Amino acid sequence: MGQGCAGFREAYVVHRRSYRETSLLVDVFSRDQGLLRVLAKGVRRGKSSKACLLQPFAALGLAWTGRGDLPVLVEVESIRRHGLTGSAVLCGLYLNELLVRLLPVGDPHPALFAAYGETLERLARGGGQEPLLRGFELLLLEELGYAPPLEHEGGSGLPVLAERYYDYRPEHGPVPCPPHPQAFRGTTLLALSARGLADAEQLREAKRVMRLIIGHALGGKPLKSRELFKYIKFEAS
Repeated sequence: MGQGCAGFREAYVVHRRSYRETSLLVDVFSRDQGLLRVLAKGVRRGKSSKACLLQPFAALGLAWTGRGDLPVLVEVESIRRHGLTGSAVLCGLYLNELLVRLLPVGDPHPALFAAYGETLERLARGGGQEPLLRGFELLLLEELGYAPPLEHEGGSGLPVLAERYYDYRPEHGPVPCPPHPQAFRGTTLLALSARGLADAEQLREAKRVMRLIIGHALGGKPLKSRELFKYIKFEAS
């Protein structure tokens, strides 16, 4: 997985877990090599500065070495930190889980990397969370070659009409249907495609349709971060 590294590469920590007694296994999303896992040896021993830096939502300069399946981290430097608070932290965890679950290892996506950093920055500034998440989901799927059809009907290829209602079948796309509570308005599908969601109803429908699409891409396996959203919402109610 690793190619060896002579210098620092910009990356974000998207997941980490303890490894043996003093080390960490760290999944990082890097500009140059995409998603990969590195071994941070001994960073849990004493008061390691590396362990303090290896946190989510911080842009880091990382250097690793090794050509096997598990490169060894040798240096860490801080570049900038996106100060997420409250529900923005949950949004960031959701983005991280999407990257870990959907990105192939060792496949660079510089446009997605740039969008990830920008999304974190806008979340930190208090930007509207739902449009930001929908935009990132769409770009992630597009980068993977799975851009969801939103502007044309599945099967017929006819244009989606703003005034019509549609069921959404992830394997086919929008299918015209009579109005019913779970149908999606053509206006929502077109606004989602154009990254121009304008009102609360569009945002709710866009969230439902993207859950269908993401769920299909994940093979129906649930996301832990979504369960955390539900738990936090329940605790706050």
